[in-house]
Amino acid sequence: MKPQIKPNNPNFSSGPCSKRPGYDVNNLTIDTLGRSHRSALGKQTLAKVCDDTASMLGLPEGYRVGVVPASDTGAVEMALWSLLGQRGVDVLAWESFGKGWATDILKQLKLEDSRIFEADYGQLPDLSQLNFDNDVVFTWNGTTSGVKVPNGDWIPDDRSGLTICDATSAVFAMDLPWNKLDVVTFSWQKVLGGEGAHGMLILSPRAVERLETYTPSWPMPKVFRMTKNGALNEGIFRGATINTPSMLCVADYLDSLDWVNSIGGTSGAIAKSQNNLKVIQLFVAENDWIDFLAEDPATLSNTSICLTLKAEPQQVKDMAKLLDDEGVAYDIGAYRDAPAGLRIWGGATVEASDLEALMPWLSWAYQKIVG
Repeated sequence: MKPQIKPNNPNFSSGPCSKRPGYDVNNLTIDTLGRSHRSALGKQTLAKVCDDTASMLGLPEGYRVGVVPASDTGAVEMALWSLLGQRGVDVLAWESFGKGWATDILKQLKLEDSRIFEADYGQLPDLSQLNFDNDVVFTWNGTTSGVKVPNGDWIPDDRSGLTICDATSAVFAMDLPWNKLDVVTFSWQKVLGGEGAHGMLILSPRAVERLETYTPSWPMPKVFRMTKNGALNEGIFRGATINTPSMLCVADYLDSLDWVNSIGGTSGAIAKSQNNLKVIQLFVAENDWIDFLAEDPATLSNTSICLTLKAEPQQVKDMAKLLDDEGVAYDIGAYRDAPAGLRIWGGATVEASDLEALMPWLSWAYQKIVG
């Protein structure tokens, strides 16, 4: 039987992600529009982005937060080009973005003293192989594989190298051990459902020390430069962005942070995302034709929820198109480099009631396409 109830919000994309419940662009505070981002108001608003982010995430004393160009990708690249090269580097790659950072390190920066630890989609590399005398680069959550690191226990407190963590689909959705992380990057359009083109860069005091005591041997593009005369450019972390940001996107982000605060802060957002995962876990447990791509339940992502089906790749694509045509689920096909399957966003901007409404439609589409 074709289901009768559709999700109120069919936006289940893994990036850009669904806007928050109740979102209305007309409610944004837009007094900064048409003003210079260098004006007192512009700087004050951008500084609020940094301060509110640090407060909402509960960052340790001395951690800096900055707004940087080019989304999470720009923030990661900024860190890699600015910090790597002083010592060896270990890179973890178990999905598309981790493999992209490995390519940068091997083929662009051409760091000879580097090791790549890879795993297939659905798996994690052996974390015990890492040498923390080296710098370690990794994604906290594999957005294209639905596999996350289970916790931070594998990262020693007395490490010599830096940990550089791409956490774009984990911040505000997973409990991050900040004292274990020296560089963390994320973007507004993931868990918070914000707008694109801007990245967030979080630096520990250890990362700042590296910036102030080490100069890479390669030329540094202007948008990557975080120091002046051997000292950290603190302005970047107080609202003086390197390039011109969209103040409309900034207003949208601040609205997202206010919403997170209204649902209980970061812990409330994490709980909401975990409850979303439970809806899909129950459905998977009740149906033998669908399973999680993540092989170990301890590594199962609660944001980018990747599913495999007993179906041919074209049948899975046909299912995704059918659900799109019916207006019940948009943009849920697997990432282009990942195994054929479905990828459903479970971050806090998605309502559990919409996921509950979606599940019968998955069964209907499977029966209609696969039989």
